[in-house]
Amino acid sequence: MALVVISTVGCSSNRWGFPYRTSLQQGNWITKDQVALLRAGMTREQVRFTLGTSTLNNALHANRWDYPYYYRSGSGQVEERTLTVFFDDGRLTSWKGEEQPELQPFQIARDEVKTSVQEAKQNELYRERLESDAELLTPSLPGLVLDQTQIGSPLTDPQALPVTPNDAPVRMP
Repeated sequence: MALVVISTVGCSSNRWGFPYRTSLQQGNWITKDQVALLRAGMTREQVRFTLGTSTLNNALHANRWDYPYYYRSGSGQVEERTLTVFFDDGRLTSWKGEEQPELQPFQIARDEVKTSVQEAKQNELYRERLESDAELLTPSLPGLVLDQTQIGSPLTDPQALPVTPNDAPVRMP
């Protein structure tokens, strides 16, 4: 009998990581950037595009959408917040709620994880390629700076224009 009691008490203990408890996430994760995109007068579709589909739509309050978020980590830490948007005649009139986070969960996790040496080299190579591509894509004319022209000289190539109407391209039948 004592063995059964001890084993039952041991199963409910969190010592040594037993039992494993998974994290629970429910609702919409909304960032400050998404809230900053909201403007009075937006349509329901624009709000849905900006914030996502609301989790709670009440039939009694058709002009109100609630975006709750609930997260309970495996260790028991709880995080809750809500954003509520209000409509009048299908247009956004106002919104209220707790302060939203700046980053998405995958961005937060990415900041916490250090990059490997190989990944750092790959990121550096990517940056170098972007810089070289930007140099190749920058249009320039000899002796001219971008957004600057010489007075009286056209920027078109005179050899590219047809000299006579016979040289002009003809539509094939």
